[in-house]
Amino acid sequence: MDAIKDTSKKETYKMFDLIASRYDVLNRILSFGIDKWWRYRLGRQLPKVPHLTVLDIATGTGDVGLSFLKHQGNSIDKIVGVDLSQEMLAKAQEKIAKIEKMVVKVGDATELPIDDNSFDATAIAFGIRNVPDVAKALSEMCRVLKPGGVSLVLEFSMPRFFLVRWVYLAYFRYILPTVGGLISGNKGAYSYLNKSVEAFPDGDAFAALMRAAGFESVRLTSLSFGIATIYRGEKRA
Repeated sequence: MDAIKDTSKKETYKMFDLIASRYDVLNRILSFGIDKWWRYRLGRQLPKVPHLTVLDIATGTGDVGLSFLKHQGNSIDKIVGVDLSQEMLAKAQEKIAKIEKMVVKVGDATELPIDDNSFDATAIAFGIRNVPDVAKALSEMCRVLKPGGVSLVLEFSMPRFFLVRWVYLAYFRYILPTVGGLISGNKGAYSYLNKSVEAFPDGDAFAALMRAAGFESVRLTSLSFGIATIYRGEKRA
């Protein structure tokens, strides 16, 4: 499998259509609630500028944008969320119905329906490994940023410490697919999760992909013993 360009992932969004109704509940259960803290940490790395505009890619049910508004809302003027899953967007729309600063619409991470130099920041949380062409998606994230803008990527990663790695893999390979399958009714979706995480380039390998896409000052922030990582890159000013 080519983790940079994988044609088998072209219709991954259809899998998310099938589990959209239980997606938020499962996130809380399967992550033991830590996913909320991860999104908070992601928002802490947004640019410290007034009137911030943010593009949330693979927005899903909108939790990233909602977290940004909850914790950094005073500095944010607009958040646009894009996703290919119509069912996930429907759930997001329910949650943001009364929130004027956030809108969601259909959009492909590898062909963003956004003009050049449009946003102060882009973000994608637990979605980059699902796109069929990672290099193209990163290039698109850079394209739509204003000069000096920031792109943030939050993604699962492989812990380096042996004991944490062993527990992590056991959970991802055996417990998560079983529990996720029982609650969602779609075991295949949660079996896919661990396979996609193990196959995806993380750490310095992913940072290199960001640099190749045109980002500068790329830095990594490890979360929860390396279970997840935040990648931050800047567009040349």
